Amino acid sequence: MRKKIKTIYLDHASATRVDERVLKTMLKILKENFENAGAIHEGGVMVKKLLENERVNVSKIIGGHSDEIIFTSGATESNNLAILGVHASQMNNFLGPRVAHTVDSKKGGLNQTLKNHFFVPHVVTTNIEHASVLEVCKFLEKNKLAEMTYVNVDENGIVNPKKIQKALKKNTVLVSIMYANNEIGTIQPIKEIAKEIRHFRKNQNSIYPLFHTDATQAVNYLPINVERLGVDLMTWNSAKIYGPKGVGALYVKRKTPITKIMHGGNQEFDLRSGTENLPAVVGLAEALKITKELKDKENKRLTILRDYFISKLEHSHILKNVGMIINGDLKNRLPNNVNITILKIPSDLLVIELSAHGIYASEKSACKSGDKSASHVISALRNNNLESLRFSLGRSTTKKDVDYTINVLQKIIDKLKLWYN
Repeated sequence: MRKKIKTIYLDHASATRVDERVLKTMLKILKENFENAGAIHEGGVMVKKLLENERVNVSKIIGGHSDEIIFTSGATESNNLAILGVHASQMNNFLGPRVAHTVDSKKGGLNQTLKNHFFVPHVVTTNIEHASVLEVCKFLEKNKLAEMTYVNVDENGIVNPKKIQKALKKNTVLVSIMYANNEIGTIQPIKEIAKEIRHFRKNQNSIYPLFHTDATQAVNYLPINVERLGVDLMTWNSAKIYGPKGVGALYVKRKTPITKIMHGGNQEFDLRSGTENLPAVVGLAEALKITKELKDKENKRLTILRDYFISKLEHSHILKNVGMIINGDLKNRLPNNVNITILKIPSDLLVIELSAHGIYASEKSACKSGDKSASHVISALRNNNLESLRFSLGRSTTKKDVDYTINVLQKIIDKLKLWYN
């Protein structure tokens, strides 16, 4: 019988194990409160009350109001709702009066009027966003529904707020910048970007552009008070904070112009149709509460562990034998992220070899793992097609795990370098 291999999980940026405390609260709801929150009988009313209680709890943690929290199926849906919802709202506001004007016009017609006056919203983002932001932006751009500006980050993966400011135009309706990158862990200067946007709004005497941030990777480790960050919309996901998969949230600041993109019911303040998933929402809220309690302590522990990991890599013979690059800013970086490029050896092969030794890492964003092209994030840093290997630490990671991983990685590279030299 084959000896069971010890498993070391270093892919926490992709998914986290559900915390036992979270699971316990979810099981209680699954057993006792299965009714539909839209029902008017006593069971439905109770479920609705529990749902709204969790909305309040979540809003307090992020420094918002309960009517600003929209529960979704995850960060991908939240990002789609933020971008497409703001875009649709702006288009609706613009087209309404012009359609009426066209009907009364004696010259031209609907097509001619739209051709002459059609407003094309402008959206600003960066070239290292998650696919659930970039693909939405590319969809709008391809179908000529929006003008896009993709601001380049520097070689360390940080965007300069002044570059964002220079990209703003009179028709800019939205700026979407991720708080922390899912691949290289770099932390963006969200507060400074928000300041530039506020200054632009003041000069334009406008509520636009709105500011959205995808905080999916940030919630575990960074301050998430929405007022202090200065954002109008913020996305996050339960699966990254030791909660259940299939549930996320979108913070939408009061009076933010946004339109639903999915039709069916009027749940979630008429912004997200579908029967509310109370057990998942309870899990998300509990996970967020635990994350807040552990944040400071885990930040300190993981920062030490991350720096130890990087130091061990730099002093290993990996650097000497095949060459290695550490990707992303070493200071403005999530405490759990170690992303490296090992030259000459394909990253997918390294992931498979590590897995055979019980070490779970990743080569790029999990949602793009089936894509054979190079990571757009790594390409953006140096304008090349180098691959990368991501280790993302978590609550269960120990120093022994790091030592074992470095050891195994060195052996794997010693074996593989003969083939790729």
